[in-house]
Amino acid sequence: MSAREQLLSRVVDWFTENGVGDTSLRTVAAGVGSSHRMLLYHFGSREGLLAAVVDATWASQERYLAEMLEEGRDPFEAGWEFWKRLADEAPTFGPLFFELAAAAMHGHEWASSLRRWIQAWLESLTDFHERAGHPPERAEAIAYAALALSRGVLFDLALGGDRRRADAAVMEFLTANVTRRE
Repeated sequence: MSAREQLLSRVVDWFTENGVGDTSLRTVAAGVGSSHRMLLYHFGSREGLLAAVVDATWASQERYLAEMLEEGRDPFEAGWEFWKRLADEAPTFGPLFFELAAAAMHGHEWASSLRRWIQAWLESLTDFHERAGHPPERAEAIAYAALALSRGVLFDLALGGDRRRADAAVMEFLTANVTRRE
C-alpha cells in the first residue's frame, strides 16, 4: 500500500468516527497523525481529499459487492450475506455514508462521484438478477427496490434502530423477490 493509500485509509477511519462537517485539513491532519501539508501534497485540497474519501469508501464496497455477485452464486444467499455486512457496519459506516450522500444531494462537486457509484451498483445488481433468470425490467425493479430498501433500513440502523427488525425486513424482501437456486 502506497503512502497516499495508507494516509487515505486513516482519513476515512477518522471521518467515519468524527464526521466530515466543515472540518479543516489541519484538524484532519492532527487527527490522523500527519500534517496539512501532506494532505495537500497527496490530495491537492480539502475537496480533493473529500473526493478521494468518497471514491475509496465506495471502491471497497464495490469490491465486496462484486464478490457477492460472482457468476454462479445463489442470489438469495448473496443478498443476505451482503446485507449482514452492511448491517454490521451501519453503526460506524452509516453516518459517513449519509453525510456524503447529503453532500451529493446539495451538489458538492467533491461528492458527485457518489451518483456514479450508486448507478454502478444498480447496474451490477440488475445484471445479477438477469443472470438469475429475471427478465430485464423485473431484474432492474428488484435491484432498485433492494438498493432503496437497504438505504432506508441502514438509515434506521445508523440512528440506533432495531437490528432484529431490520434483518426481518430484508429477509421479507429477499423471500418475496429474490430467486433461490435449488
